[in-house]
Amino acid sequence: MPLSNLNPEQKKAATAPMGQNLIIASAGTGKTSTIVGRIAYLLQTGIRAEEILLLTFTNKASSEMIERVGRFFGAELAKKIQSGTFHAVAYKYLKEHLKVSLKQPRELKVLFKSIYERRAFLDTFDSKPYTSQYLYDFYALFLNSGGERSFGEYLEEKAPAQMQFLQIYEGIFDEFDALKREYGYVDYNDLLLLYRSEMKRLQEERGCPFQEILCDEYQDTNPLQESILKTLAPKSLFCVGDYDQSIYAFNGADISIIGNFKIDYPEARVFTLTKNYRSSEMILDLANRVISRNERIYPKGLEVMKEGIFDPPKLLVYDELFLQYQGIAKRIALSGVAHQEIAIIFRNNSSADGIEASLRELGIASRRKGGSSFFETREIALLLDLCACFHNSKDMMAYIHILGYGKGIGNSIAKDIYEALSALGEGDPIVGLLNPKEGIKPYAMRAKSSQLGLFEDFFALENASRFDLIVDEGICSHPMFEHPKLTSEGARFLNLFFLLVKKVRGISHPTFLIQAIRTSSFFGEIIKSLARERAKNKDGSIDSQKEIEAMERIERKVVLLESLSKPYAYLGAFLNAMILGGSEASEGSGVNLLSIHASKGLEFQEVYIVDLMDGRFPNRKLMSKGGSLEEERRLFYVAVTRAKERLFLSYAKKDDLKKLAYEPSIFLYEAGLISNKEND
Repeated sequence: MPLSNLNPEQKKAATAPMGQNLIIASAGTGKTSTIVGRIAYLLQTGIRAEEILLLTFTNKASSEMIERVGRFFGAELAKKIQSGTFHAVAYKYLKEHLKVSLKQPRELKVLFKSIYERRAFLDTFDSKPYTSQYLYDFYALFLNSGGERSFGEYLEEKAPAQMQFLQIYEGIFDEFDALKREYGYVDYNDLLLLYRSEMKRLQEERGCPFQEILCDEYQDTNPLQESILKTLAPKSLFCVGDYDQSIYAFNGADISIIGNFKIDYPEARVFTLTKNYRSSEMILDLANRVISRNERIYPKGLEVMKEGIFDPPKLLVYDELFLQYQGIAKRIALSGVAHQEIAIIFRNNSSADGIEASLRELGIASRRKGGSSFFETREIALLLDLCACFHNSKDMMAYIHILGYGKGIGNSIAKDIYEALSALGEGDPIVGLLNPKEGIKPYAMRAKSSQLGLFEDFFALENASRFDLIVDEGICSHPMFEHPKLTSEGARFLNLFFLLVKKVRGISHPTFLIQAIRTSSFFGEIIKSLARERAKNKDGSIDSQKEIEAMERIERKVVLLESLSKPYAYLGAFLNAMILGGSEASEGSGVNLLSIHASKGLEFQEVYIVDLMDGRFPNRKLMSKGGSLEEERRLFYVAVTRAKERLFLSYAKKDDLKKLAYEPSIFLYEAGLISNKEND
């Protein structure tokens, strides 16, 4: 049974009385086993599986825990436990009880931008308004702050110079929220806000539906997530975390939540797991020398349980940045360690390309996670958007993103065209494209907003037949061509879209649909354009070899997405899986290339931490934008504690390309790998 496999510390925590319990679980101390043991204890004491809620940082982590519970209690019983990330649990509930359609931030940012672009900011102020993307992210952080204050109060505290734009910002948010409600769109923050509202209703009607809530990675909880726990107010709360691994402040996580646990719950019990089973003693000593410089929230000391003779952590020094990447690639080529057990961990995404290229040069395969996300690349985003609009023809967001690829179209005109097609199809844009209803005006007069108020945006419609010579006869004189800002290039683009829609209409299997899209002229033209864009030299000329390589990389990504679609018989199930689990996917196989955030929860026999130069790690630029040296130090701690047996820390003295000289990272001095550095 799970409890019999626990050490005394783990067992004491897993069998704690019902109530508020906090378990401080440092890296490698067996927190997963402790959580599984706790669930086993709850089930053995008579608590029903459906009365348990398990909240984890990744869906993969929850699946692994539930699978382990299922080995002892049966898969059917284990599946009754509600589990997943805050967002996954909320989405599952809301899909069953409300009509919602989850959208990724990249999609909603396009919609947000189309609204933002219709605002006119005057040039009579000292400060410039936020860009649409920055405003979207700023608003998301406001929502994550989870407080009762208004956006105006939040803006005044964080950026008082922006208060002059408050009224127009609030107008953008109002229109954005109204559009989301109209189409049933929700983003990740909306999921939590709606779920909190629903749980508050349930709590008031019949009390908390759960006897105990288990919350993993509690140190990275943000105020909005914490407010859900407090709204549910379960009889028992079992929180597991490590303040030294709190690394998501940039995303709204608040380390004070774990720090104030005993203040918020005066009767709470705190347990500490001290036995580390992962790393060698010398690796752990190095990590602790650095992290001990941060303020101690809860006292702890670690006991190394790993036995054997291991090499001490090694410092690698290179004369030049790219020589560093090449040198590490050569070391890996000579290493006897299996490539899947090797990780190269970086603080800055810019490091990943040089590392990947150096490995490829030596014929070493790699898998990449946490840099430029596979699902954030434009070709994959486009494929998923096309699948989304064919799954739900009323998905305005997918249309805006797709049509925005047309030359001279852009997000704002794309939204106009979508609304025109929707009107012409009496609510169904696919019908409006293929069989437009006669007698309907496709484009209506609209209002624009500025700091001076609202004004009407008039435009004179053009003749719909002006593009008849360059489009398919099935779309000749289509009313959507009346838009006055549409050019012949835009019309050709819409013609290719029309031909694609005719080709794929009726295909519901995701694999067959992706195959049909990837062989279409519409998709082909866009990816050719993307490849050329990525092959441009600084002078604007095209490097033909780079263009070929760019096309090959795009093809590999498309084939990978096609492969990911094969287990799904239905398009909706495939799209949901890609939205909720996309950030956990890796691309390729071989040596693991990981950002520090993506490495969290993983472990490897051999680890390289690269670019340990002052400015890059710690990242001074991010520190100046609200980060801190303490947060950077926690990132270093997380990176180091991924290593089980072999650890290499490397830095370069200069970057010849950018003509930059580097100083070693402060963490190398704190770790004792470099001496004679005076630290303030």
